[in-house]
Amino acid sequence: MENNLNKTQQQEKNLFLPVDIEIYDPPMCCPTGLCGPSIDQTLLDVSEMIARLQSLGFRIGRYQMSSHPNQFIGNPGVMKLIRSQQLAALPIVMVHGSIISNGRYPTEDEIMAKLNRGI
Repeated sequence: MENNLNKTQQQEKNLFLPVDIEIYDPPMCCPTGLCGPSIDQTLLDVSEMIARLQSLGFRIGRYQMSSHPNQFIGNPGVMKLIRSQQLAALPIVMVHGSIISNGRYPTEDEIMAKLNRGI
């Protein structure tokens, strides 16, 4: 019996693991926000950060209300912020289920600090 999982088996296994980082984005034209005629530097930086974190093995969930409403509705902390601050609360970023920022995207250093503390 082979102990090594092939890439497809590993991806299927990862589908059932909890994510390390969750990003609840404000409304955008597409999942990354990088599809318009002019590119928002912040969104480009966030996309690059996500790619780097994924390359380190972190699992990341990125959600938009229009395409992932259940992710928003199913998270009481996210909904509490949205009810109190409305769309100004977005983006909301969580690490291991704890909100680490809202109203802005945190830096990679901020996320890594939270990941390394294991919150």
